[in-house]
Amino acid sequence: MINITIPAPDVTITKQENPVLSHIYGFTDFHLITREAGGIFMFYNDKDELLFVGKARKLRPRIKKHFEDNVSVMKPHRNEVTKIEVCIVEDPVDREIYETYIVNKLRAKYNVEKVLYK
Repeated sequence: MINITIPAPDVTITKQENPVLSHIYGFTDFHLITREAGGIFMFYNDKDELLFVGKARKLRPRIKKHFEDNVSVMKPHRNEVTKIEVCIVEDPVDREIYETYIVNKLRAKYNVEKVLYK
């Protein structure tokens, strides 16, 4: 049997109640997320429930796209996101495995693809 361990987050940013600086949906610490590295990201709500898991070759632009894009699965749920965790995973095959594993192990609420439970 294969043993997969969910990686510890390299960066965690949380939503600010009344952000003073420039922000995207209350998150002012996007600069902490790397632009160049690839990895996986997880969106959580205020109850620490996993809402969505995604992967990207370049993390910061992909995460921002979920908050700006009109076709994102997260579009109607953007206001629920209060915490974003990011794990740097450079290998694309590893990213794919982690994403699928986390979606199914932690039962991400809004992931519609790669769902093996129902």
